[in-house]
Amino acid sequence: MEIKELQDIIQQNGVVGAGGAGFPTYMKLTDKANTILMNCAECEPLLKLHRQLLEKHAYEIMKTFHMIQETVGASEAIIGIKKSYVQTIHALNQHIEEFPGMRLHLLDEVYPMGDEVVLIYEATGRVVRPGGLPIEQGVAVFNVETVYNVYRAVEEKQPVTDKYVSVVAEVSDPVTVRVPLGCTLEEVVAQAGSTTVKNPVYFVGGPMMGRIGNGSDPVTKTTNAILVLPKDHLIVAKKQRTSSIDLKRAASICCQCNTCTDLCPRHNLGHPIDPAKFMRAASNNDFRDLNPYIDASFCSSCGVCEMYSCPQSLAPRSLLADMKGGLRKAGIRPPQGVQPKPVQESREYRKVPEERLMARLGLTRYDKDAPLKEELVQVKKVRILLSQHIGAPAQAVVKAGDEVTRGQMIAQPAQGLSVGIHASVSGKVTEVTDRYIIIAVK
Repeated sequence: MEIKELQDIIQQNGVVGAGGAGFPTYMKLTDKANTILMNCAECEPLLKLHRQLLEKHAYEIMKTFHMIQETVGASEAIIGIKKSYVQTIHALNQHIEEFPGMRLHLLDEVYPMGDEVVLIYEATGRVVRPGGLPIEQGVAVFNVETVYNVYRAVEEKQPVTDKYVSVVAEVSDPVTVRVPLGCTLEEVVAQAGSTTVKNPVYFVGGPMMGRIGNGSDPVTKTTNAILVLPKDHLIVAKKQRTSSIDLKRAASICCQCNTCTDLCPRHNLGHPIDPAKFMRAASNNDFRDLNPYIDASFCSSCGVCEMYSCPQSLAPRSLLADMKGGLRKAGIRPPQGVQPKPVQESREYRKVPEERLMARLGLTRYDKDAPLKEELVQVKKVRILLSQHIGAPAQAVVKAGDEVTRGQMIAQPAQGLSVGIHASVSGKVTEVTDRYIIIAVK
C-alpha cells in the first residue's frame, strides 16, 4: 500500500492517537521513519487497556504494525512493553517470527516509561531534542489501541466510533469496557457495578496527568480510564489547589533540596527543564534570568516533581503548567533549535519505581484486575465532540432531524490538520452546534 492511500484511509476513518492529546495518526506516516515503535508501556499506574487489547488481538495488531512498517519503509518495528506484562508478551511471542524486522523491547516497571521521549531513548538510544518531534530522529510512535483502530479501518472498513476505557479504584467490579464515543462518564462507570464511596470523584485519565471530570462529560477518542476516587483522596486534593497559594507555599517552605530536578525524566535526558531553578525564581519574583521561565515550555507535565519528588508537597508541575499557558497566551513560542545536553550518567538510578509511586499516592489497594469486556455498551443518547484531536475541529455534514447509522460520517475533516468524526450509534440527530452533535437512539 502507498503512504498516501493509507493516510487517506486513516484520516477519513477518524484515527487519532488513542490517548494523550489525540494527534492525527495519518500525519505520522512518512518515509522519513526508519523505525516505528509501538507503545505498550501503560504510562500511568492502574491503566490496563493496552496490555489487555494487545493480548486479546495480538495477531491483528502485529499484522497491522508490520503493514505500517512496510508502507513507510521502516527497517525496524519495535514493540515497547513492560517486562511484567507476562501474558501479553507470551501472546506476542506466538507470532513474532511471522513478522521480519519486528522485535520486542522489554521495559522496566518505572514511571513515566510511556512518555514517548523516554520510550524512544529506552528502545533505540536516540534522544529527541527539546521541543522536537520523534520523526526528527527517524522514529514514529503509535500506541496499541491506535494500531488496532488502523486495523479496523483497513481490514474491516470500520471508522473510530467507540473507545476502550478502564474503570478502576472505588468500584465494586473494576472493568475495561468498550463504549460508544459521546456517552457520559457516568454511563461508563455504571458498567463497573456500584461505587464504594459517597460523593465519588471521577478522575479522567491516569492519576499523574489526569483531570477531574463531571459525570455528564462525554467520552472522546482519548479517554483511556476513569478512576473513581473519594473526594478527600490525595490526588484529588492536589488537583484542587490554587496556584497563588502554591506560589506562597513555595516561597515559605521550599528547602532548595533540588530533588524535583534530580528526578525529572526530561532533565535527565538532557533537556533544559529545571523545576528547582523555576521554583526558586518564581517564588521570589526573580526575573534576572529568564531562562527558568522560558524553559518551562519543555516540561512534559509528567508530574514526577509534584506527585513524587517534593518532600514538602509543593506543586512545581502545576506552576510550570501555568507558566506554559501564560507563554502561549503571550505569543511566546518555545526556543527553536535547542540541542539536548548529554544524558545524565545518574539517570539509571533516578527512575521512579511504579510500585513505590503507587504506594506514595495511596493507590496500591486499587491495583486489581479489570477484565476486558468487548461487547459494546448500549446507550440512549450520545454527544459527540467535533474536536477530539489536535488540529482543526471536524466540520458537521448533518443537521438536526437527519437519520444516521452507526459508522456514518457526521463531520468531515477540516482544512489543515483534521480527521473525520462518525456516528457512534444509529438514530436521529437532535442538535448540531460548532462544538458537538447530539444523536438520540430510536
